Amino acid sequence: MRANQQRLTGELKPCYDFIVCGAGSSGSVVAGRLAENPEVSVLLVEAGGDDDVPAVTQANQWPYNLGSERDWGFRAVPNPHINGRSIPMSMGKVLGGGSSINVMCWARGHKNDWDFFADQAGDPGWGYDAVLDIYRRIEDWHGPADPAYRGTGGPVFVQPAPEPSPLAPATLLAARSIGIPTFENPNGRMMEGPGGAAIEDIRARNGKRESIFRSYTYPLMDRPNLTVLTEALVTRVVFDANRATGVQIRYRGSTLVVGAECEVVLSLGAIHTPKVLMQSGIGDEGQLHAFGIPVRQHLPGVGRNFQDHVAIHCVWQDRVPLPPRNTMSEATVYWTMSDAETPDVFICQAEVPIGTDETIARFGLPQSGWTLFAGVAHPRSRGHLRLTGPHPDDPIRIHANTFGDPDDLKAALAAVELCRELGNSQALCPFVSREVTPGSLKGRDLEGFVRDAATSYWHQNGTAKMGRDSDAVVDASLRVYGIEKLRVADASVMPGITTGNTMAPSVIIGERAAAMLVADHS
Repeated sequence: MRANQQRLTGELKPCYDFIVCGAGSSGSVVAGRLAENPEVSVLLVEAGGDDDVPAVTQANQWPYNLGSERDWGFRAVPNPHINGRSIPMSMGKVLGGGSSINVMCWARGHKNDWDFFADQAGDPGWGYDAVLDIYRRIEDWHGPADPAYRGTGGPVFVQPAPEPSPLAPATLLAARSIGIPTFENPNGRMMEGPGGAAIEDIRARNGKRESIFRSYTYPLMDRPNLTVLTEALVTRVVFDANRATGVQIRYRGSTLVVGAECEVVLSLGAIHTPKVLMQSGIGDEGQLHAFGIPVRQHLPGVGRNFQDHVAIHCVWQDRVPLPPRNTMSEATVYWTMSDAETPDVFICQAEVPIGTDETIARFGLPQSGWTLFAGVAHPRSRGHLRLTGPHPDDPIRIHANTFGDPDDLKAALAAVELCRELGNSQALCPFVSREVTPGSLKGRDLEGFVRDAATSYWHQNGTAKMGRDSDAVVDASLRVYGIEKLRVADASVMPGITTGNTMAPSVIIGERAAAMLVADHS
């Protein structure tokens, strides 16, 4: 494989049938599916490098990727709603993208999430029933047989965390003790109702990470029709009038233009996809004019509708130190704290103590402990992205607007109280010597803690959303409005954030994009 890719990247063609920009959880799927046809030439362009490093391959070493050369290291602008703090936002810069640096949780999204996608797109192919069929087809499920919801034999290995830490089943007992039902796994039936608690589904096997790139693209890298170009930055899309004809790439100190005979697919993630669109002349004309960028297509929604899951850490010190197992996150809880029809909070258990600079300075952090991450599943706050200049090296400003809607703060406070109820329950008592954060804080003191503790789950999405309103950027087929031969396939097309981690929904977006590309060009 390596020799084949060295030959292919050393002799780049002037034109390919398809160019896929970004080898993350969606782009890896698109490139792999397209390259299954030996008659189709595919160029997959990735800004990051090789994924064959222990921090990626070893499931329990994922934290070492954060802040490394495999992390874009984005940071939101200071936000008055979180005491003026600037939240770091990790995003994968490596083959596999986020699926190579994340916690490997496989969360498929709630039934209502996908039905909302279908409603916004005007296409039942995005609805839950259709998506469930795709999940069954692509999964290689290694858990209790559940043919109505789970599939076997597909490229995506998934299993319940094997031999989990005693903390994980104790968390499920704690949930049951306060009226939250437990399930064999967090996907399937649990994602059709108000939620529940379960051992996490993970993308790891025998202590090794299973990235989406390794599942979909890597097995085809010995083929002559798939070229995987790493450490290559896509700087803009190239056009003939309003038809995409290729991309401009910065590679080994030079700027190249590579053509695409059929289509260009942007899968750069919810921060870089809108940046490349805007710097290519697709976006809000006012923002483009401000930096002298010629307007190719006025689409004001590019960079708007930014969403992310906010996380609040609640920490307990161990009674007896317990070494973390598997991915260090093995129990999860989704629950509806209001009259909503979809879980509005979710909790992931981390088998290590975690804090922000502000909370560590105030409360400290135990040498040994564990964390319940309280998440707001469906934040109402919407942020936006702003260019700072017309050039690829000009950073983009991320206005995350965390807690911009007061209801999100209320949901976060409710999620924290649920974490405290679980963590201080009889079931988890054997694993606790003391509660570290937030403790008995109430009222404004608890609000202050939540604002200081708020951080990102790294689930950025929505900035090139699919839909039919004035802020929509792509249609139901993921084609950029007003532009031919250009599609977006990544989490930026989500009209609303899904319930839980966004890797699995990003795979669905990649599968849907690939199927539509194959159908349109067969």
